Amino acid sequence: MQDGYIQLAHGNGGRLMRELLESVVFPALGSRESGTDGSAVAPDGRVPVLASDSFTVQPLFFPGGNIGSLAIHGTLNDLAVSGAEPAALTFNLVIEEGFAIAELRSILETAGAAAREAGVAIVGGDTKVVPRGQGSGVLIATTGLGWRKADSMLDIHAVQPGDVVLVSGPVGDHGATVMMAREDFGLSSDLVSDAACILPLARLIREQTGLRFMRDPTRGGLATVLHEIAHATGLGARLQESAIPVRPEVTGVCQLLGFNPLLLACEGRIVAIAAEDAADEILACWRTHPLGSQAARIGTLVPGGTVSLVTPLGGQRFIDELGEDPLPRIC
Repeated sequence: MQDGYIQLAHGNGGRLMRELLESVVFPALGSRESGTDGSAVAPDGRVPVLASDSFTVQPLFFPGGNIGSLAIHGTLNDLAVSGAEPAALTFNLVIEEGFAIAELRSILETAGAAAREAGVAIVGGDTKVVPRGQGSGVLIATTGLGWRKADSMLDIHAVQPGDVVLVSGPVGDHGATVMMAREDFGLSSDLVSDAACILPLARLIREQTGLRFMRDPTRGGLATVLHEIAHATGLGARLQESAIPVRPEVTGVCQLLGFNPLLLACEGRIVAIAAEDAADEILACWRTHPLGSQAARIGTLVPGGTVSLVTPLGGQRFIDELGEDPLPRIC
């Protein structure tokens, strides 16, 4: 580690790997090596929920976060929208030979801080080093364990015609921010990713009577969540364009580069489907928290299996599924 860069030997299981773990990885993440190959997490009588994910984003650092915080938030968010209370995380690293240890430390410290802020321990993981040019700098894979009440009714198949579509805040921030952070666009912006832990928002509403389903609109954005509902249930969505919160800066980026903000990733938002008589209460709960201050009611579920947008002039246009990925390596 004397030259400040990762070597292949840092992944061989020997002295250099032990030094990397003990001097960089464990202190930054706030974890320690287990005496066994597994870590016990005591159950509390609820139903276990597991979430696994992997993260690769370019650039690794972007306004509002980096791949480390993105990995922690992303996994916690998957548990949160499942109605679960996170209990523990594992954190697996694939590091490319030649990667700067100072940058690795920064990524890990951010990840550790995100886990501690959420009150969830990182209880295990693994580290591998791959040859130069084969790892995009750093790749992260995570697994999260949580517990939810056995009688939780949250399910994509629980949605019904006439249910209301809610979103906890402006959409497209993360996707637009990462695009602007890439040098090949040659543009600059004050946009900041919405990357955040949405567990506080999920806690506010997860036991609300009339809440049917929650999802975090990551890859593919808001529109993709609604297409997933359509494929699973046969119900489409009719959205009111004027009701959907989109920052003017995101709209400008999308107009300039030819993207639809409804298809851009969010990393700190919830899309919720709720019964009509529960929608206002859910919005009121969300709006008590800073992450949900711009929560909005944006449409309803309808028969037919299509996703459409009603314009301010009363016209209607259909939103197709995402075909070719317009923004690879975003999360």
